[in-house]
Amino acid sequence: MASLFKQRAWLSLPLALVAAGCGSEQPQSAAEATPDPAEIVTAVADDYYAHALSTSPEIAYFAGIELERHDGLSDNSPEALTANNAVIDDLLARLSEVDADELVGKTAWITHALLLEELEGNVGLRVCRNEVWNVNQMGGWHSGYSQIVQLQPVGSAEAREQSLTRWSKFPGFIDQEIANLESGIELGFSAPKVVVQRVVNQVDGLIGLGVEKSPFYSPAVRDGDGAFAAATRELVEEQINPALQRYRDYLSGPYLDGAREELSITANPDGRACYDASLRSYTTLQRSGEGVYELGKQTVETNKAAVIELGKAAYELTSFEEIMQRAKSDPGDRFTSREELLESSREMVKRAEAEMPKWIGTMPDQPVEVVPFEEHEEGTGRSAHYRPGTDKRPGEYRIPLHKPEDQSRGNAETVAFHEAWPGHHLQVAFAKSIEGLHPVNDLIWFAGPGEGWARYSEALAEEMGLYATTTGPIKRRAWPARGMVVDPGIHLFGWTREKAIDFMMEAGRFPDSMGDDMVDRIAILPGQLTAYDSGGLEIVALRREAEAALGDDFDIGEFHDQVLENGTIPLPALRAHIERWLAEKTAE
Repeated sequence: MASLFKQRAWLSLPLALVAAGCGSEQPQSAAEATPDPAEIVTAVADDYYAHALSTSPEIAYFAGIELERHDGLSDNSPEALTANNAVIDDLLARLSEVDADELVGKTAWITHALLLEELEGNVGLRVCRNEVWNVNQMGGWHSGYSQIVQLQPVGSAEAREQSLTRWSKFPGFIDQEIANLESGIELGFSAPKVVVQRVVNQVDGLIGLGVEKSPFYSPAVRDGDGAFAAATRELVEEQINPALQRYRDYLSGPYLDGAREELSITANPDGRACYDASLRSYTTLQRSGEGVYELGKQTVETNKAAVIELGKAAYELTSFEEIMQRAKSDPGDRFTSREELLESSREMVKRAEAEMPKWIGTMPDQPVEVVPFEEHEEGTGRSAHYRPGTDKRPGEYRIPLHKPEDQSRGNAETVAFHEAWPGHHLQVAFAKSIEGLHPVNDLIWFAGPGEGWARYSEALAEEMGLYATTTGPIKRRAWPARGMVVDPGIHLFGWTREKAIDFMMEAGRFPDSMGDDMVDRIAILPGQLTAYDSGGLEIVALRREAEAALGDDFDIGEFHDQVLENGTIPLPALRAHIERWLAEKTAE
């Protein structure tokens, strides 16, 4: 569930200036002149929040933030990136002057933890030069904007004007993307060829929709004004679709010719440094790729032993391979139609929501809906994912319905519990319901604690009695921590595509047809697949500490509230928070 535009705040925003005092005022005392640490943090957060929404307003649609205007578009030029980096450097310098220990017990401590990790991670990722090889089938700008345009407000003269203003800028954005990729090729940076072809296929799908079925025509469909419809049609037909065609032709021709064959990020300049920075950015942990790899291997072996215990009870088998083959070949574990997959997923989410109040102290009110992929998204390698809601619309668990006969019922349960209740939707809706948090909490999201909670939720759902299949609990155990092995395996240890696919498919979590999809996902998102279990293992470890420290006084709902109440704070900060809570509880 990562924001599609998390690191695309590329316009500079003049920060607030502190006016000099008038000569007639009395000089401040030393005590009065000493800035309050919490006020410094709040000021930096205010500036970061304003900067992010001003330069990349698109992030608001994925963070569930209501904007005053809807005519802005990110500037993806090199000049804007340079200006943005200067703002980030200034914000980080100001924030670094604050001692976090002085903030404990205040909401500013949460804000400081989020901002420090976000800003340091942003600086660290500069070595990757992501802006010059920004070709991504998992959530690239072409798919992101296809969703944003369908959320474009309409219904008034002002809204219609803002829509036309925003999307008139889009062709220029696309042409700048082409220029950025040309620079990347010259510098030796590129996406892997297999990823490029996937994006070509996705853009082909967009263009192939024509005008009236194009998501970029959506504002006209939803508004109904004839003049606006004509103007939008002209914009899509004469500017947006031709720009998408130029992008598609460049990708499929010159760019594909120059793109790298290798999957590993180390084929790009400074690739190892980029992988290290990506690991930190996704997980929020200072753990090496080698350390992730070893911990992952140990955890996989532990999980395999647990699968064998379940297999003995379910199938009277003691071989991991035989158990997984039985689970994968179970004819009752498949869907027969797209409609059945969709309705079953909705039933899973409803069933989980009904049980949720027994396992959480504070139950958020915001609902979640199960929404199928758009037609042009189907079969392109995108995974099911969660999109946060706002005060005006529910959260969305978005699922592909492509090839339902390949989809496992047990896996569908695991994914539903991961994305909706008790997973991402609970996590995000819970944070939005807390009063007093700085709104920057809505913008900053880290995969380590975020996906870690969702991974933890897959197991929690089993405790809650939510799995209705035999295969769900078996396959749920077989997969975790494999991402911690296969991701560095591909990027650092020279794993071939075949070796990676065999290792992942052994777990039975995904249909065999998704093996290539998973490998290409790892290739374009180095480090991301390690975040789920890096975070999940840390939350489990904290729960075990709490259970040991509190004994009979341990309350699962209270523990979950403590984990969630600060948003997706970095994992080291989450550990500090839980350990302070335990110290206070045991001292009572």
